[in-house]
Amino acid sequence: MCIRDSYLVEAEIGKRPVESETDLEKVLKQKRDLAECLSTNYDPIKVESYWNKWWEQKKLYAADTQQGLKAEYNKKFVMVIPPPNVTGSLHMGHALFIAIQDAVTRWHRMQGKVTCWVPGVDHAGIATQSVVEKMIYREEKKTKHDLGRPEFLKRVWSWKDEYGSKINAQFRRMGISVDWDRFAFTMDEKLNRAVVEAFVRFHDEGRIYRGNRLVNWSCRLRTALSDIEVDFIDVEKPTLLEIPGLKSKVEFGVIHKFAYKVKDSSEEIVVA
Repeated sequence: MCIRDSYLVEAEIGKRPVESETDLEKVLKQKRDLAECLSTNYDPIKVESYWNKWWEQKKLYAADTQQGLKAEYNKKFVMVIPPPNVTGSLHMGHALFIAIQDAVTRWHRMQGKVTCWVPGVDHAGIATQSVVEKMIYREEKKTKHDLGRPEFLKRVWSWKDEYGSKINAQFRRMGISVDWDRFAFTMDEKLNRAVVEAFVRFHDEGRIYRGNRLVNWSCRLRTALSDIEVDFIDVEKPTLLEIPGLKSKVEFGVIHKFAYKVKDSSEEIVVA
């Protein structure tokens, strides 16, 4: 199959009108001459670097909102990509689930459904704060308190822009068929309003509420952490452990008792 023929097939699958032969040749020659047929060996650098960009410019994967509103429930397919954290670049695990979701999305699209696959990235607040703090201390031997809140926030947003861009570039290198016009960041103003609205509704309905609970307190981050972000260790005897953010080790596996004397009495109240 020639490059030109593969374009005609892609246009047919995407249900998009095919330009004239002259227009097609003009577009293809913007980057290189693709008049020849594909070689027997697949060259991803030669092919993928341009075609994905061209597909994106042509909005072959963009969902038509009006068609989606008119379509029956079983005639549309909508999915949100699990947003990767901006703590770093994508790895093989991301590539696996993205490849599977891309195959599912394309399958629904080939069935003629209105298909919308929404891309995005997650701010991963505490995790991102941690990696940025480690980077600053490693490079400058400073803490976030040394920098001050405004400067530290500036560094965090700079990290987000850098790694958010890397993740997007990796997405594009994989050629995933997402609707790039709907790209979202979990701290975008629109999504922020949606989160606040959801929490207010849940509170009004009594689904979430304030209460006194034991929490996992991070001495380093100085904030509460959920159980899923904590590594639990069973300590069977008095043990000295290193705690991030503290210079000396802390003793665990012991119970200290405090005796509070009752005024004008010999009685004591012992608290463990």
